[in-house]
Amino acid sequence: MPRGLVPRRPAKSGRQDTVRPSRPRTPPRGSSGSLPTALRTGPKPGPAARRNSARSAKGYNPLEPKRIAEILKGLDELYPDVTCALTHRSAWELLVATILSAQSTDVNVNRVTPELFRKYPTVQDFAALEPEQLEPDIRSTGFFRNKAKSVVGAAKRIVQAFGGEVPGEMEQLLTLPGVARKTANVVLGTWFQKAVGIVVDTHVTRISRRLELTRNTDPPKIEQDLMKVIPQEKWILFAHQLIWHGRKLCLARAPRCAECRLENLCHAADKTWSTVEIHRSARP
Repeated sequence: MPRGLVPRRPAKSGRQDTVRPSRPRTPPRGSSGSLPTALRTGPKPGPAARRNSARSAKGYNPLEPKRIAEILKGLDELYPDVTCALTHRSAWELLVATILSAQSTDVNVNRVTPELFRKYPTVQDFAALEPEQLEPDIRSTGFFRNKAKSVVGAAKRIVQAFGGEVPGEMEQLLTLPGVARKTANVVLGTWFQKAVGIVVDTHVTRISRRLELTRNTDPPKIEQDLMKVIPQEKWILFAHQLIWHGRKLCLARAPRCAECRLENLCHAADKTWSTVEIHRSARP
């Protein structure tokens, strides 16, 4: 017997020590009892892939024309003919709906506008109001006091300066209260079919950063970055596609990467599942 090793003696009770079988470990579950997203959709990239990502990214150009073309092709396959989700029958109705959609959802705005336009059918009807009169009708969209001032102010300006017709030029639209480039781009692109710029909302901001099409966080700068790499004939559709993508698959808190047609082109740091390297700079 090797020196220093002493055999264990039997217990005084007469029962010998036994090896207890280990219980199988079960995967952790969320508060609802379901498997966490990462376990349902698949593994995240391993440590080696993350360590090597910085080295591999040195020769990687996210704005390479071939990659941009692949992104556009994937979006065309996913959303071939999408358009603005705001319900409208005229340029004025679209303008009002877009103003109301700030810090709200299109679904909520679409619940409000049918009765709103039934009550006030024309831009002249809105121009005859005081903001306080409009507030109860749009309260559920949030920030209703500022929105009421913008809508009534825009109506008065359109009646006084543009003969009651919503102007179809960027410079003129930007003179309307409550109208910035995003709202103007929505009206120009969706109603007038003019590709003057690219709509940049929260979805476009988040996804264009995830796809490394921009590193900016300021919407006007993001728009300028996108206009440099996206062909002008795709500006209108591209914005609608990113907005729909943000609602359907590329969700803010739990993107459904395993179902995404663009997964192999996306290196976003917050992916829930990935077959490609993760880039730390690619984040919303």
